Amino acid sequence: MSEQANGIDTLIHPGWVVPVVPHGVVLEGYSLGLRGGRISALLPRDEARTLQARQELELPGHVLLPGLVNCHGHAGMSLLRGYADDTPLMPWLEEHIWPAEGAHVSEQFVADGTELAIAEMIRAGTTTFSDMYFFPNICAATATRLGMRCQITFPIFDFPTAWGRDADDYISKGLVLRDEYKHSELVSVCFGPHAPYTVCEDNLAKVATLAAELDAAVHIHLHETTGEVLQAVEAHGERPLDTLHRLGLLGPRTQCVHMTDLGEQDIALLAQTGANVVHCPLSNMKLASGTSPVKKLLDAGVNVALGTDSAASNNSLNMFVELQTAALLAKLHSMDATALAAADALAMATISGARAMGLQDEIGSLEVGKQADVIAVDLRGPETQPLYNPLSQLVYACNGSQVSHSWIAGEAVLTDRALTRIDLADLGARTRQWQQRIGATTETR
Repeated sequence: MSEQANGIDTLIHPGWVVPVVPHGVVLEGYSLGLRGGRISALLPRDEARTLQARQELELPGHVLLPGLVNCHGHAGMSLLRGYADDTPLMPWLEEHIWPAEGAHVSEQFVADGTELAIAEMIRAGTTTFSDMYFFPNICAATATRLGMRCQITFPIFDFPTAWGRDADDYISKGLVLRDEYKHSELVSVCFGPHAPYTVCEDNLAKVATLAAELDAAVHIHLHETTGEVLQAVEAHGERPLDTLHRLGLLGPRTQCVHMTDLGEQDIALLAQTGANVVHCPLSNMKLASGTSPVKKLLDAGVNVALGTDSAASNNSLNMFVELQTAALLAKLHSMDATALAAADALAMATISGARAMGLQDEIGSLEVGKQADVIAVDLRGPETQPLYNPLSQLVYACNGSQVSHSWIAGEAVLTDRALTRIDLADLGARTRQWQQRIGATTETR
């Protein structure tokens, strides 16, 4: 459980380690060593005490675990949190969100919204996020500046937006961005066709061809509501998932987001093609979009990851709340209290998310040689006491505020609850300016 470990940068001594791989394991009395941005040692405390380290950190009563992976979101939309609540999906988009975006989205909007999102995510234990939004170049630059790992899924639509004219323009700009970050250790770039109802078959086919040629991932909203599926069947004679399969868009590099309306044939097709599902329980519940049949998907061998969606439809980017909701909703939906046990829910928020992004060899578990994306969770507070099972407590009792430390690629981005690279006072002032500007626009409509 260790490489040549002398010369460790940071040696951490927690109460417990939950490595996620092996599944469901809780290690007590172990220490974790970080060196050169990677995990260099995971070994019993007595052995760790003999190692030389530049910094040692005692964290009694804390659990170390891999940083959480948020597989779907729109970071810039954090500036629209609470803007149009209690509205169904399509009216929410067409009557509120899209007009607000048309009036306000710019490079600065995305920069400030992304920084707000990253601050929130780090404080709640997320170390990797996937983003689909306008000006993805700005999101990538902001994440890099703040030391955050991310998957940028550059958006593709048939129609013009603030970032592009048409599908060819979006694809061209996205491929330039992909080339720019092809050597980045923090940022990966993939195709983000928005949805089958906003991208025509010809353009989806272009994405399928290019993604296959480049061995690139594809991230798409799919089967988000029953209405969406019925509309596709009426218009085209087949379900959206079947359309994607016919076009060659389903495979192990495909990330299908939401997936609430699924029949047995859909689940079998996902399993057959190796496509990933990204489950967004809170957003789906809030917009009354439906419930993804997570237990059936897992039983069929489909990889299921977790995402928050945007703060405009959630209204938080808190993956601890998301994984707890996923566990509880799976039990209710299947009427089976054993469905999605704590270890399974945590895996969805870590290693399964890494697998969906194709990053399972780099992140998602605490294994020697992997990137040092690590969080520490303090279980000493009254909300998490008494403590019988640290793994269960992480899933059913934590709310994100217990995250005390976070490292991304071995760099501390949160220390004793303090962000190390974000000035919250300055960020708060910029956020309030946007609230006043957007609020004024709303009042005059």
